[in-house]
This record gives sequence, C-alpha cells and structure tokens, in this order.
Amino acid sequence: MDARIGDLRWKEVISVTDGTRYGYVGDAEVDMETGQVRTLIVPGRLRWFGLLGREPELVFPWSAVKRFGEDLILVEEVGDPRLNRTQRERR
Repeated sequence: MDARIGDLRWKEVISVTDGTRYGYVGDAEVDMETGQVRTLIVPGRLRWFGLLGREPELVFPWSAVKRFGEDLILVEEVGDPRLNRTQRERR
C-alpha cells in the first residue's frame, strides 16, 4: 500500500486497546535528515464551538503506530498523548 504524508490527513486515529477515537491526523513531524516520520499530531477538539479555543493537541510517536488501514490508523498509547512536544521532551 503506497501512501503520501498528505494522505494521512484523511485517516482517523483509533486506539488498539480500548477503541477510543482521537480524531484525524492534522500534522506530522518529520526528521529532515533521515526523512522518517517522528510523530503524528491530532489537533485538539474545539471547546464550546471554538469560542473557548481548543483542547491540547494529541501527539503520538511513530513507535505507537501499530497498523495503517484504508481510512484509519491504529495506535497503542505510550504515555499521555495530550502532552505537547515540549512537555514530552522534558520528561
């Protein structure tokens, strides 16, 4: 199965362990030297129709990705996906 990074935006991220639906991939972090995808980023949900901003984004490391499907990506949680990139790096 061939896929482009742009195609990831149309795939829904779902937990393997409990079936939680996190949303659709909004961005991906790529290592420019090796060309490998480091993380998949799912934007946080809108709070009160977007008037109160968004919930924190969900960041899934590439190691958490278990399987790609036609329209979904199955992930296994590694820590708390609500931590943003800077909070993850501090731990």
